[in-house]
Amino acid sequence: MKLANAHQMRELDQEAIDRYGIPGIVLMENAGRGTVDKIIQTFGDPAGKTVSIFVGPGNNGGDGLVIARHLHQLGAEPVVFLLVSPEKIKGDAAINLQIVRKLPIPIIPLLEGDAFDRVELSLAGSWLTVDALFGTGLKREVAGHFAEVITIINQYPVPVVSVDIPSGLDSDTGNPLGACIKAQLTVTYGLAKPGHFVYPGAEYVGELSLVDIGIPPEAVYNADIRCELLEKEDLCQWLPDRNALDHKGTFGHLLIIAGSPGKTGAAILSARGALRCGVGLVSLCAPQVINTVYESCLVEAMTIPVSGTEKGQFSVQDFQRIMDAAAGKQAVVIGPGLGTDPETAELVLQLYSNLDLPMVVDADALNILAAFRSEIKNPPAARILTPHPGEMARLTGISSKEIQLRRLEMARSFAEDNGVILLLKGAGTVIADGAGEARVNPTGNPGLAAGGMGDVLSGLIGGFLAQGVHPWHAACLGAYVHGLAADGLSETMGMDMGYTASELAAELPEAILELLDFEQEK
Repeated sequence: MKLANAHQMRELDQEAIDRYGIPGIVLMENAGRGTVDKIIQTFGDPAGKTVSIFVGPGNNGGDGLVIARHLHQLGAEPVVFLLVSPEKIKGDAAINLQIVRKLPIPIIPLLEGDAFDRVELSLAGSWLTVDALFGTGLKREVAGHFAEVITIINQYPVPVVSVDIPSGLDSDTGNPLGACIKAQLTVTYGLAKPGHFVYPGAEYVGELSLVDIGIPPEAVYNADIRCELLEKEDLCQWLPDRNALDHKGTFGHLLIIAGSPGKTGAAILSARGALRCGVGLVSLCAPQVINTVYESCLVEAMTIPVSGTEKGQFSVQDFQRIMDAAAGKQAVVIGPGLGTDPETAELVLQLYSNLDLPMVVDADALNILAAFRSEIKNPPAARILTPHPGEMARLTGISSKEIQLRRLEMARSFAEDNGVILLLKGAGTVIADGAGEARVNPTGNPGLAAGGMGDVLSGLIGGFLAQGVHPWHAACLGAYVHGLAADGLSETMGMDMGYTASELAAELPEAILELLDFEQEK
C-alpha cells in the first residue's frame, strides 16, 4: 500500500483535475459519498439519528458538507458547526455550502469567542460526530476555538469519524500538532498517508478505511511515491523457496559475531532467531572464555572460539581468524552483547569496512560505529543497521526526542547519506534504503519493549540474508515477521506483555506459516 505525503496527494488531485479533466467538485462528491458508505458499513443505518458535523476551512470542510447532504438524504438529522466565517470558504467547498444552506440542515456558526453550549448539547444527543476541520495540509499547531472544540469532542463518548486524517494530526509525520481528534474511524481518500501508520499518529486514527475518489490508477502508478506500508501480499513473495531436494547447505550459513561476559544471552537469542527462520547452518563466534556457554546452551549451532582480550572481550587481534571463518558463509550478524571495549571497537570497524558479505549491525556494534560516523559510509557489501531511537540518537548526534518526532525523515536521510539499509525500531518500525525507498511496519505491540527482542530480530534478518533473500527484502521480512510473532503471542496471552524473547523466537515459525498460508490462498 502506497503512503502519500501531503505534497504528493495534492499533486495527484491536481493531475486528476488538470490532465484527466475530472472536476474537483466531482472528487469532493466522491469523497463525501464514499465516507457516508463507510459510516453505514461501520455504524449502521443513520436514519432518524443526530450527527454533529464540524466543518473547517478548505476542501476537508467541503467534504464534511457533502457528508451532511448525503446523511440528510438518508433520513439522518445532521447538524453542521461552521468554525470559519462563510466568506472564508472558497471554491468547491463554497458550492457545497450553498447547497446545504438550501436544505433543512441546521448550520451553526462557531467562531473565536463564541460559547460552546450548543456544541456540548448537540454532542450529548448525537449518534455520531464527523470531524471535517483540518485535512492533510495542516502544518501549524491547532489553537484558539479549533483547539477548544477538539478538546470537547474528545471528551464525549460519541464515536468520531475523521475525514481523511484526524484534525490536528500531521499526515506526513504522525505527530499531533497540539490538540488532536481521537477518531474511532478515519476515512481517507485516494491513498493512505504516512501519518496514519507512523506513531503516535496510529493511536489517533482508529480503524482506517480507504475510499477511491476517482483519481485515475495511471496517475497513481506513475507518481514517484516511495513510501509504502508492509503487507502480506508483497512479503509472502519474498520468502525463500524450499523443495524436497534441498539440504542444509542450500539454506545458507550465517556467522554471528556476538557476546561478552555478562551478555551471553544476546548471542544465544540472535542465533535462535536465525535458526527459527529456516537457515541451514549457524556458526557463533565468541571469545574463548565464554565459548563453553554457547556449546552447552545452543546445541544446534556451531561455535568458533577466538582468543579475545584478558577480560573476555573480542580483540582486534581476532580479525584474521574471523575473516577466515567468514569464508563460505552467506551473511553476518555483528553486535548483540558484544561490549564496547576499545579493542572490540577497532575489530568492529575493521570488519564493517572489509568484510564483503551482507551484514546486520546491531546493539553494541551500532554504539561503536556512533563514535566513528565517517566510517559508516559506502561499505563493501549490504549493511542493515537496526537501531532503536537511543542508538539512532548516538549515530546521528540528534536527540532521541527529535528522532521520534521525525522517524520517517530521519531513517530515510541516514540511509541515503550512508548507503545503508536503516531499520529504525519502535512502534511503527521504519525501514529505509539508500535509494530513497521507505516502508512502515504495521505489526508488533508493546510486549516487544523487553530485553532480548532486538537480538532475536538481528538473527532473524541475518537468517533470511543467509538464505539468499535480497537485503532490502530481508530487512522488511524481518521486521514484519518479528512483529507478527509478537502479535500472535499477545493474542494467545490476552495482553501485550509477559512473553520473553525466547518465546518470541519459538513463535517465529508460526508467523512465517501465516505468510505462507496467505500466499497459497491468493
